[in-house]
Amino acid sequence: MIDETNNSEENNIDDTPDTEQTSNTIPLSGLYENWFLDYASYVILDRAVPHINDGFKPVQRRILHSLKEMDDGRFNKAANVIGNTMKYHPHGDASIGDAMVQLGQKDLLIDCQGNWGDPVTGDSAAAPRYIEGRLSKFANEVVFNPDTTEWQLSYDGRNKEPITLPVKFPLLLAQGAEGIAVGLATKIMPHNFIELIDGSIQVLRGERPNIFPDFPTGGLADVSNYNEGQRGGKIRVRAKIEERDKKTLAITEIPFGTTTGALIESVVSANDKGKIKIKKIEDNTAENVEIIIHLAPGISPDVTIDALYAFTSCESSISPNTCVIKDNKPHFMSVNDVLIENTKQTKALLKQELEIRLRELQEKIFFSNLLKIFIQEGMYKHPDYENAGDFETVVQVLNTLFTPFFDQFYRAIVAEDYKKLIDKPMSSITRFDIKKADEQMKALEDEIKEVKKNLRHLTEYAIAWFERLRTKYAKGRERKTELRVFDKVEAAHVALANAKLYVNRAEGFIGTGMKKDEFVTECSDIDDIIVFREDGKYSVTKVQDKVFVGKDIIHVAVFKKGDERTIYNTIYRDGTNGTTYVKRFAVTAVTRDKEYDVSKGTKGSKILYFTANPNGEAETVNIQLKPHTKLRKLNFDLDFAEIAIKGKGSLGNIVSKYPVKKVMFKSAGVSTLSGRKIWYDDVLKRLNADERGKYLGEFDGDDKILMVFQDGSYELSNFDLNNHFDEKMIRIEKHLLDHVYAAVHQDGKSGTYYVKRFTFDDIPLGKRVTFINDEPGSKLILLTNNPEPVVKIDQLKGKSQTPETIEQPLNELIDIKKIKAQGNRLSFHNVQEVQLLTADIDLTVEKETETTAQESLSTETASASDSSSVSFEITNPDDIQVDDGGQIGLF
Repeated sequence: MIDETNNSEENNIDDTPDTEQTSNTIPLSGLYENWFLDYASYVILDRAVPHINDGFKPVQRRILHSLKEMDDGRFNKAANVIGNTMKYHPHGDASIGDAMVQLGQKDLLIDCQGNWGDPVTGDSAAAPRYIEGRLSKFANEVVFNPDTTEWQLSYDGRNKEPITLPVKFPLLLAQGAEGIAVGLATKIMPHNFIELIDGSIQVLRGERPNIFPDFPTGGLADVSNYNEGQRGGKIRVRAKIEERDKKTLAITEIPFGTTTGALIESVVSANDKGKIKIKKIEDNTAENVEIIIHLAPGISPDVTIDALYAFTSCESSISPNTCVIKDNKPHFMSVNDVLIENTKQTKALLKQELEIRLRELQEKIFFSNLLKIFIQEGMYKHPDYENAGDFETVVQVLNTLFTPFFDQFYRAIVAEDYKKLIDKPMSSITRFDIKKADEQMKALEDEIKEVKKNLRHLTEYAIAWFERLRTKYAKGRERKTELRVFDKVEAAHVALANAKLYVNRAEGFIGTGMKKDEFVTECSDIDDIIVFREDGKYSVTKVQDKVFVGKDIIHVAVFKKGDERTIYNTIYRDGTNGTTYVKRFAVTAVTRDKEYDVSKGTKGSKILYFTANPNGEAETVNIQLKPHTKLRKLNFDLDFAEIAIKGKGSLGNIVSKYPVKKVMFKSAGVSTLSGRKIWYDDVLKRLNADERGKYLGEFDGDDKILMVFQDGSYELSNFDLNNHFDEKMIRIEKHLLDHVYAAVHQDGKSGTYYVKRFTFDDIPLGKRVTFINDEPGSKLILLTNNPEPVVKIDQLKGKSQTPETIEQPLNELIDIKKIKAQGNRLSFHNVQEVQLLTADIDLTVEKETETTAQESLSTETASASDSSSVSFEITNPDDIQVDDGGQIGLF
């Protein structure tokens, strides 16, 4: 029977005319266009993107509306709030609960009780039945006002809900927002509460604000490419990492968008991959973040800090995208424009509230005056009033009785006003106190004057509103994220050597997997390798397990981009029988996997001698020529120190036009490079060689940097560009052992001011030494490197404590002492303040002036004594002999 029925149905379908089927068909493209557009519009407008007016997504707005409905000053279970919100929100309780927890974690609109989770650690909140919340005082003050709220029916038509809430604060920028819709997304950063208030005041004063993010997790942020929060901008965020000692680092603040758990996992992963090397990591996070990283022996903390930024979640980038709903459409705006819009809306809402209050006050005075005249004139006892039979007659009688007083009212009296009079009980009429009524009307009139004044000076009133908010709620909302400009961490510079590089010179292979071949050096798996071959070709390639780079390899090393101090000394023959040249050059930048030539590139060229010198050292070599009938002397010495360093593409200087038999190393030399010029960039807190910041001088060999700190201690460091510097550092300069400093410090126990003159001792690198008293509360008042310092002392003199100001040269008070000496008393009177009158001197200028003078003297002496050792080219070897001593060779 079933088969028969099915067959019957099929037959019926087949018998249906084609025209009838076609008339019921809707094109798929039409369905897709209409339904998908409706769906996309719904997601954008009603789910994912916040409204510019109040900064809320619909679910957030409904949660706050529910909280206001339930608000009685006490905490409500989150589960009850979620249940009440469901009559407004057409989705499940899970989405409401998640949104409510996120609002609570922002610590602005909801007072929370119970375990609401922790966005820093990533811990989730307890179940809604175990946590409670209520509206904060701030939310009650700035978010709600039923008189200025526009309402609409809820999704099922049973209740009314606000279209937007009348928020009188840039709430969207304070909380931030993130959402993904169909075809667009929004990502608005949270900003600082106090700075938003200051920015709104700037807007009201006609200025354009410029605000930057402030994250609840703290940390560091580089907002130089913020682009006002618009598409295309980028924020770099970093963890705050402290160096506790040379073996321990501490992460005390994490970057926005990550958690302590995720950050620890990224550190462990980087360690497992060999990017960094740590011994142990501990999570001591409680009220504050504290992740302790114990370093492996021999690992630099400065390099590890940079490696943490390069290879772990300690640094990340965020791409903001400020998209909001405005005029029922999505708009892409800058955060500064959003702040301007929010401030204008706040001003408009304040005006609306003042106008509503003015009408309320006027109505109160109107009815108070109406009642006063009604009672004072005895209208309630008038015969016509008492004998009036119906309401219309009463209105006519009262209208006649009030006619002489119409000019005392700001508007016409209507029937509803008379009805209020009639409804007044006789007991209240007989007890009416005219004097008290006059006082109340006087108070109302004074308030009306104040409201009208505020309406006339609306801008000043709005400024006062924001200033009042700052006074009431700004405590504890200071900026948490420190804004800095970050330097770029080159991963190759901080990656640990987690692999070994090998070479097969004859066959032309290099790699980390060729363990049976010649070991070259340790490297990391992200390094670049530079390779020189015997034929004069060289190239740079990425390190791999095994890669062919060309046969007859003469030099392999890790390539450092921008390295100007590694100098290659080479002697090469151009072509099979060509001229021999000498050349010194550096390779600072190349295109990866592209071949370059040391020589002209002539076929048959060959490198006869090659060395790589990490600090520009210049050796002396002995060159032997092949016998020739025109040559009387077949060998001579060449000192590379007399060869100028040129670009890698230069040809070089001619050694000989005759065939060279052999080049042999004779003696080592010293660096021909000048000291390295170093600057300190106070914005980046880093050293550099790019002339950014304060010039510290030329550094070479064992030169050190002096760092002085607020607590009266000092430390020495080398001039490695990877070094990090403490934020509490107050002075940084080149350490000069013989330079005398003067310091004024205050003893923590007695409060006495002392002065001392001393030199900073040469102490081990990284060791912190205190040069003022060890008493708790002792502090450094001033420190100067001026050899003749003068200070101004404000003091109270004698028993009468007479104010006195004196100028005191410090050299007159004390001679040079050891650094541990306490020093002499600055004054025997009650010192109030000490100011330095003489400026510090620039030590780099003095030092380099001396060096230049010495070098000039040496040059003049050398010119006088060595005038015979000028380099030249042999044009006729039969007439000129090559001298063994001092002559470098031939051009």
